[in-house]
Amino acid sequence: MAKMAGIPIEQWAAAGRDFMFGEHRLRYWEAGSGEPLLLIHGFPSGAWDWHYLWQPLAERYRVIACDMLGFGFSAKPRGHAYGLLEQADIQQALLSHLGVEQYHVLAHDYGDSVAQELLARDREGESRLLSMCFLNGGLFPETHHPVLLQKLLMSPIGFLIGRRFSRERMAGTFSRIFGPQTQPSEQELDAFWTLIITHNGPAVMHRLIRYMAERPVHRDRWVSAMQQTAVPLRVIDGAADPISGAHMVERYRQLIANADTVLLEGIGHYPQVEAPEQVLRHYLDFRDRL
Repeated sequence: MAKMAGIPIEQWAAAGRDFMFGEHRLRYWEAGSGEPLLLIHGFPSGAWDWHYLWQPLAERYRVIACDMLGFGFSAKPRGHAYGLLEQADIQQALLSHLGVEQYHVLAHDYGDSVAQELLARDREGESRLLSMCFLNGGLFPETHHPVLLQKLLMSPIGFLIGRRFSRERMAGTFSRIFGPQTQPSEQELDAFWTLIITHNGPAVMHRLIRYMAERPVHRDRWVSAMQQTAVPLRVIDGAADPISGAHMVERYRQLIANADTVLLEGIGHYPQVEAPEQVLRHYLDFRDRL
């Protein structure tokens, strides 16, 4: 079956707008009307990851997404101490910039950790979250299986690994984390590579990867938030993902009461790119039940 129509990376880039977070210029996108839906991307790419779902979701909701600091077409300051809590601040700043009071979240990978922080803040302060849906991500540090590239970036020679990172190495890593029958096309790989190399992204990859050390620090607070929240949660997960696939969902079911989970057989780490039709169907089903 042919994949639904996406948005070419050049067209996507041109449609973005900028907002300032402190001294940093960040790129964001907005479309549609209705209840606000915040889309939070993963590592190491950007908001373009949602391009297959963008128009279908915009037909139902007011969709909002940004490239977080250090990603995609946003600023990638050298020497910056990138952190998940700051990225959550950025998401809240964007929502404030757009006048959004209450919102839904659909997150992936690194974005899942940012979403968990937003969920924890929601429990501790004003209730603004209406629902949250996670795609493949390290919701629990104990079930996160990093790939070799991530381990090397975390090592003392991480800055060298980032500097030597190439499209070829990226393609090799992506081939291992995508499903066997849903491998990325050359065009998709070109787009992912564009997101990484814009503003010399490889120079900061070893700094961005430090999120992996942050997850255990915040684990108990984030897991408690998922266990105790009244916000509706769903996980839609590519089962074949070696990083956070079926094994992560198994852990989620152990820890979260009445766990609402969907496993996509044969799909890898990027379900919104590999099987956007399935993700859309299961996401709309989740929203229709609310």
